[in-house]
Amino acid sequence: MPYKKPVSVLVVIHTAALDVLLLERSRYPGFWQSVTGSQEDDEPLTETARREVLEETGIAASAGDLLDWNQTNRFEIFAEWRDRYEPGVKENIEHVFSLRLPDRVAVTVAPDEHLAYRWLPWREAAAACFSWSNRDAILELPNRFT
Repeated sequence: MPYKKPVSVLVVIHTAALDVLLLERSRYPGFWQSVTGSQEDDEPLTETARREVLEETGIAASAGDLLDWNQTNRFEIFAEWRDRYEPGVKENIEHVFSLRLPDRVAVTVAPDEHLAYRWLPWREAAAACFSWSNRDAILELPNRFT
């Protein structure tokens, strides 16, 4: 398996009422997050976001449905995930996007990546996230969409 590129997207999927979709990681039960994923080759980041949303939830969003926040986060890759990257790679650059849906929808999780999904009001969703960057993006939603 080729190594992952240390460039990724975070896609916060939410409703107009600011309910947020969270996914439970299969490799780490109890770790809840928004859609995330690494850029493949030189694909545009909007395409990375669109592809990851489809792969992880079954939601077929167009590139125009996704909002690029023009925000990046640099963080240290958790030790338990470093085996996915080339030796010596310790940091990742994450690009933040959002996808606004009219209402909650049923999703189809990728069983190799996630165990379950749930929709939560934005404050509860932020508190449930293990990642600070995911939490902070969710807490920013009311400032961007109300």
